[in-house]
Order: sequence, then C-alpha cells, then structure tokens
Amino acid sequence: MVLGCGDSGDGSGSASATDSGPNTTAITASASDASSEPTPTTSAGSNSESAGTTAGSNSDTASTGPGTSATTDVSATQTSTDPSSTGGSTMGVDPGSTGSTGATPDLGNPCQGPGEPDVSYIWIANSDQGTISKINTQTLKEEGRYIVRPDQAGSPSRTSVNLTGDVAVANRSGGVAKVYARVESCAESNGMPGIQTSTDGNYLPWGVEECVAWFTPMNYTSQRPVAWTQGTFNDNSCAWENSKLWTSGNNLQNGTVDVLRLNGQTGVIEDTVQVMGVGADYYGLYGAAVDAKGNMWASQLSQQSLVFVDGKTLQYKVWPMALPGYGMTVDSKGYVWICAYQGAGRFDPMTEQWQIANVQGSGGCMEDGNGTLYVSAGNGGIIAVDAVTLVQKQYYPLPEYVHGISIDYYGYVWGVSIGANAYRLDVMNNGAFQTFSGLVGAYTYSDMTGVALANVSPQ
Repeated sequence: MVLGCGDSGDGSGSASATDSGPNTTAITASASDASSEPTPTTSAGSNSESAGTTAGSNSDTASTGPGTSATTDVSATQTSTDPSSTGGSTMGVDPGSTGSTGATPDLGNPCQGPGEPDVSYIWIANSDQGTISKINTQTLKEEGRYIVRPDQAGSPSRTSVNLTGDVAVANRSGGVAKVYARVESCAESNGMPGIQTSTDGNYLPWGVEECVAWFTPMNYTSQRPVAWTQGTFNDNSCAWENSKLWTSGNNLQNGTVDVLRLNGQTGVIEDTVQVMGVGADYYGLYGAAVDAKGNMWASQLSQQSLVFVDGKTLQYKVWPMALPGYGMTVDSKGYVWICAYQGAGRFDPMTEQWQIANVQGSGGCMEDGNGTLYVSAGNGGIIAVDAVTLVQKQYYPLPEYVHGISIDYYGYVWGVSIGANAYRLDVMNNGAFQTFSGLVGAYTYSDMTGVALANVSPQ
C-alpha cells in the first residue's frame, strides 16, 4: 500500500563497507526448511531466555507492589521527563476476512505533514536462522527475509521500526543491522544489474542482498535493546530525516552497561554512554523504547533497574523496578510499562512512582494509542488491560503461548510465539485470529511494526 511520497532521508541506499559476501544470485533455504520449534517456557518465575542464549536462568523475585519510589540518581546532572500528550493516534481496523468492522485507516500522506508510514509490515526475528522476516500485516504474506549479520550466527531478537517503515535489529551476540522496507530505497552494491533482494520466505546470501542498508559490528557478550527515535519531518522533501537508533551492549562489567546511539542513515556510532549502578547480570539492558522527545528508556530482566538516558544531554537516571521485568514499552501518554509474569508495572516519569496491574502477564506488551495495553498472557493468549484504571478488560485465547506483542497500523494485535507462528488477532471481531507460519525460532517482543513509536510522535 503506497499512499505517501516516498522514503525518508534515510533512503540513500548507501551500503556498508562491511556488506561483503559471496557474489552469487543463488537463493538458499526457504521458510519451509524451518527447524523444529523450541519448547516455550511459560511457567511463572522462569525468566531464562530461549532461542540462542547461553546464560542460565534468572529467577523472578517477589513484587514490591505499587508506590515504590526509591530512586538512584547516578547522573552528574538531574534530569526529568514529563508524560507526553502528543501521541495517541486513532487506528481503524481493516475490514478483512475476519469480519472486523472499523474503517480502513488513513496511514498518512507525508506531503501533508507527519503521519504514519505508507506501508504496514511486522518484522519478526528468526533467531535460530539468523534472519528477520518482513510480513505484510494486511495480506499475511512474507515479502522478504534477510540475513542480518555476515556470519548468520548473531541470534537476532529485538526489532524496531522507524517512521519511514524501515527496521533495525539487534543481534544478541553483537551487531546491529538496518533493512529498508521499500525496494526503491535499496541501492546497487553487489555489481549485478538491478536490485537483488528477497521477496518471500527465501533469503539471499550476505553481500548479494541489496536491501540491507548497513551493518554495524559490535563486540558485546549480550546486545538486546534497539529503539528508533522519531527524527524530524522535512516539509520540503516530505520525509522523515535524522532519525537515530538507540542500542545497548554488555560485556559482564559488574554494575555497568554501554548505551549507544547510532546515525540512522549510516549506522555510525555517534554517542556512547556508560551507565553505572545497574544490576550486574549476563543480559545487561534487556528492552528499550523512546518517549516523545526521543529519550531512551530501558529495562533489565528480573527485578533490577529501569534506565533513562536524556537524548539531549546524555545524562541518565536509574530507578529500581517495582516488579520483575521482561517486556517493556512507552505508551501514548508517556508512561513506561514493564510487563512480566507478576503483572504489568506502570512508571510515571513525573512522580517517579510505580503502579501495578495485577494480571497474569508474561512476555511482551504494547499500548494501542487509545488507552488499552495488550499483554502476553502467562497461560497463553493475550490480555487487554485498561491503561488508566489498570483493570483487565478482556482475555483473548490463542492456540499457544505467545511471547511477543505488537499492534499494526490497522489495529490488529499480533502475538508472536517462540517458534514458528505469529497470530493476527482481531479485537473488533470477538478475538478472531489468523495464523502466519514459517518462522524459525522466532523471538521478538519489541516494537515490531513502528506503531509504538508513532503513538509517542507528532501526528
């Protein structure tokens, strides 16, 4: 679906110097070659990460409950944030085969001002295969699969989508890659006529694929978080420009982790912040998201630290988390959410206080921009939570446990299993769902569509 006027300033298509590989056009394994599905861990209290990790489990500890206000400020200068009121786009629902009733949404025409991307994809990491899949959220067709580290052994996980629709993915074994959503953004880099790129569940060899915009190698024991900033909207070129990318790495230095900010167009590391005073474990920071000002929020696994990094000053603050963390997100009002087996915790940056929604959650979570938080359920399925009252509104059963939660630009809620399947849930049609199969060791529970970023961005 193309409604806008093209790609953003990121769309130069320049290929990284590290994009090297075999000079051949052969297409290798297809989605049907998927390995056997890992057994998901769904029992409360087990926080060991599957699909490619080497660390042992981190046991949950008891929740401290609402009202926790202890704050550890390790920055040289006090920083403060305020919940944003700029987000909250209204999303309709595509009247598709599930029988939903909303109007087809206007995905925005960038030439008429800031809006959502003119494409709607969900990007899911195939951790066991070293690839990511680009799935059209309307048709449920895979329109591309891409290797995201030269050796295909990075165990990719968290994905983040910018306001142009392009994706960045962090490899848990180190390194970050960006992939363009549109073929017209891709550039000649392999010496063969035309643009060689994947268009389905098959992937091209590294160095042949020309829609991998760049790859930035990083030597970290654990690299998980990744989150785009909004950038700025250029009315003259009708494009988003100057978006940055936050990520974080850990090399088992007790009590410290690195937070890095990359140039979104080139992948060059522009800023590095060493954050001290965090929990010392294998994973370091576990998930990340940005607020309306492009500041980074990041969480740790289990009951450790919530971290804030100011996008202007690069000063940071650290707070203890009020409950064991797993997934995290920033909602359209600027509240920071931590989601795990013992509920969903809402952190208010203004008061520095936590409140707890006592739901049987599990992995990822995401707010829809209209006051409903969707949470992975510990017993399988998806829970809808009122983001204001913190009361559970609805439970939607699914055939299996889903770890990742995302929402697309048509209002569908997606649940991604640890394995082969992703489910598109129609909350406007009594929880009817459709299934996409063919993933290989899927493990993603971040902003897989870009809607979370859009919800905290100017509309």
